[in-house]
Amino acid sequence: MAPAPLPDPYRVLGVPRSASGAAIKAAYRSLVKRHHPDAGGDEQRMLAINAAWEVLGDGDRRRAYDRRSAPAGAVSRADAPAGAAGASVRSRPRARAEQDADLVRWLRVVYAPIDRLLGQVINPFPAHLRDLAADPYDDGLMETFCSYLEQSQRKLETVETLFRSTPTPPAARGFGLSLYHCLAQVKDALVELDRYTMGYVDSYLRDGREMLREAGRRRRELKAERRRLQGA
Repeated sequence: MAPAPLPDPYRVLGVPRSASGAAIKAAYRSLVKRHHPDAGGDEQRMLAINAAWEVLGDGDRRRAYDRRSAPAGAVSRADAPAGAAGASVRSRPRARAEQDADLVRWLRVVYAPIDRLLGQVINPFPAHLRDLAADPYDDGLMETFCSYLEQSQRKLETVETLFRSTPTPPAARGFGLSLYHCLAQVKDALVELDRYTMGYVDSYLRDGREMLREAGRRRRELKAERRRLQGA
């Protein structure tokens, strides 16, 4: 049985084929806010949205998709010149090699620096928390804790820029979604911890601590998954 065709990315994002890059990006961001699993959305729908963005958010991939899916003037397999099928078969190893190279490049250029920055936010937190617990009302200790939060927020902004800089390769779509969940967990934790510094409400500190613990667990799972991807 032939695999089911991928959904039309234009239909998934709800934009016409004539949509500008800015319109496509705006549609993608709007859908992420509505359908992200952390906001109660469906994970499969989110995967489809990310897959559509990976095609339409990259100019070269979008043009290649438009050529493949053009309703008129396209050359069918039956009308293809003699030897075209053989050439297609011969090109498969090359296409696979290019996909593997894209994956390795993305892991090195996007994931690796993101993982390093997330570690710089997650790993120091227990020590900062122990220091603050000695006397939360000590101005010096609170100032140090606030400085840690400010530096963490700047690192997180860099992480978000890196994550958006390059579409996730198809072979790492699930991995990319898990990385996004980890990023969202750290982002939410910083919000809760910042709220604590403004009102000393223990529940904010507790929630922020638990979110960072969960983010640390996700980060460890991602590191293990990266080894599996590279070994595939």
